[in-house]
Amino acid sequence: MTDRPHHRPLARWSGYFEDFEGGADPALMAEAAERAAEILVRGTSGGADDDVAERLVGLAEAEGLEVIAEVWSGAAPETLAGCLWRLFVLRSWVHADPIGVAAQFDAGRASAEVAEVLAGVAEPPGPAELKTMIDQVLRGIVSSDFADVLLRAAAFARVVATGRAGQPDVAVDDVRRMLRLAENLEAAGHLELAGRLG
Repeated sequence: MTDRPHHRPLARWSGYFEDFEGGADPALMAEAAERAAEILVRGTSGGADDDVAERLVGLAEAEGLEVIAEVWSGAAPETLAGCLWRLFVLRSWVHADPIGVAAQFDAGRASAEVAEVLAGVAEPPGPAELKTMIDQVLRGIVSSDFADVLLRAAAFARVVATGRAGQPDVAVDDVRRMLRLAENLEAAGHLELAGRLG
C-alpha cells in the first residue's frame, strides 16, 4: 500500500462495518473493531477472514486509515483495537507536527532520567522511525513482534513526555496525556509478551 495524505473520517464508516457485522449496535461495532484489529495484527486464518482483510486494506487505500481507526476509538487500552487506536493517535500527532515532535523528543533524550525510563528498550525510535513502524502495523504488515512495536512506541512516548515536562510553554495536562499514552502502550506490550493481550 502506498503512502497517502490523511483524510477526515467519513460519516459512512459505520455503514461499512454494518455490512459484515449486522448493524450499528454498539456491541457489534466493538466486535467489528476488535476483529479488524486482530486481522491487522495477527493476520487471517483463511476463508471469510481473507475477504474481510481485503475489504479493510481496500478501505484504507481508498479512504485512508482514519476511516478504520475511528471504530477503535472507544476500545479499552488492553485490547488489540485499543492498542491500534493509541498507535494511530501517536502516528497522527507525529505526522501533524514533525518539527515539534522532534524538538520534544530531543529534549526528552537529553534528560538524564530518561535512561532509567527506557530500561529494556535498547533504542527508542525517533520520529521518522516511529512513523514507519506504526504505519506498517496499521497497514497489517507486522514486520516485527507486536510486543516490540508497543514497547518501542511506549518508550518514544515516555521520551516525549519527559521532553514536554521540561518546556515551560507546555501544559501539565499535555504532559500527563502523553505519559498516560506511554503507560497504556507499555502495559499492553507486557500483556502481549505474556500472551494475554485481548
